[in-house]
Amino acid sequence: SQSASPRQSGEVYIGGAVANPGIYFLKEGDTMQALLSDAGVEPNANLSHIKIYIPREGESSLPQKVDLNRADSWLLQVLPGIGKVTAQKIVDYRNENGPFRQIEDLLQVKGIGQGTFDKIKDYITVSD
Repeated sequence: SQSASPRQSGEVYIGGAVANPGIYFLKEGDTMQALLSDAGVEPNANLSHIKIYIPREGESSLPQKVDLNRADSWLLQVLPGIGKVTAQKIVDYRNENGPFRQIEDLLQVKGIGQGTFDKIKDYITVSD
């Protein structure tokens, strides 16, 4: 006997090796392939290892990543360990040196060490 599949609805966060990370709205009949196509899987993506996380009722969902090249000071302050002063240093660094090329460039900002970087690396991204 075939068991009924669960009703599909809600939101799916897709991140990692995709061109358009973010939240996608899941509709009845959507396939994983369709969602990945919408997200724009990058050529170097390892599709043999895809994580699916289903939160419990009331549990907060995965956060959107903060773009170091676009975020204003107030948004950078939502990151763990980043206060008003450090957030402004990130903005100043970006204004003086141009956009961050990779998230590790954040370590060049005065006041951000490896410990702080390790706390926020899963919450940040860089755009072109």
